[in-house]
Amino acid sequence: MDTQRLMVVGAHPDDETLGFGGTLARYASEGVETFLVTATRGDRGRYFGHPPGSPEHPGAEALGRLREQELRQAAAALGVARVEILEFGDQQLDRADAREAIAALVARIRDVRPQVILTFAPDGAYGHPDHIAVSQLATAAAVAAADACFVEGPRPLGAPHAVSKLYYLAWNQAAFDVYQAAFRKLVTMVDGVERQATPWPDWAITTVIDTRKVWPIVWRAVSCHQSQVAAYAALAALSPAQQETLWGSQSYYRAFSLVNFGRRRESDLFEGIDPGRAS
Repeated sequence: MDTQRLMVVGAHPDDETLGFGGTLARYASEGVETFLVTATRGDRGRYFGHPPGSPEHPGAEALGRLREQELRQAAAALGVARVEILEFGDQQLDRADAREAIAALVARIRDVRPQVILTFAPDGAYGHPDHIAVSQLATAAAVAAADACFVEGPRPLGAPHAVSKLYYLAWNQAAFDVYQAAFRKLVTMVDGVERQATPWPDWAITTVIDTRKVWPIVWRAVSCHQSQVAAYAALAALSPAQQETLWGSQSYYRAFSLVNFGRRRESDLFEGIDPGRAS
């Protein structure tokens, strides 16, 4: 079978669009089968800017249903073939049972059999614990999926599958500057300590994907996440040049590859993969 398959593993609804939307849209438009696994429903987030517990907030259960609907609409706009939500606790992913979470991802990887997986980098983009957790879990699952000895209880996890390449999202300085212009300061507070986003140095970026042709698709997907619209309003106010910087390309760090390596920069996630050996 020579079908190319790409899987994104995210933590919340909207990660697929803001983090990986251009890449998903581009490859889907080129006939690559694209898949999305999202670890949580994002049900502990804000609702049109209103925090949990406020009178305007509908509650976790209702927000979770709404955000799942928004996620599926955004994924459809991006051309994603299949979406799965793993039902782990929003803002609690780092406290999930590791074996259970890895097994859930292994089952999806062995079922879809992607050659390429994309996820967050170990820093979680700006230190978000859920993003960090999903990076660790996806990395472990990509390794475990190839191990015939990895099983979890009586539930079958499928035949082993070796992922050819795993990539981490890697904001470059230019994209970082645009995000800073929109949001002023990308930070999160964890255990009373402020964590701030840090751009990747240009020399460390292994892969840059041209996504200029799919801008309208990505923005349409962003607009699907209506309950989070207050957080995205600043993006709409960016200048055309800033929009091009933000949406015109996406950069990654190739965390591991079974088919290529070295310092030459890639422009294709499937570089080095023999389509005749896809399985």
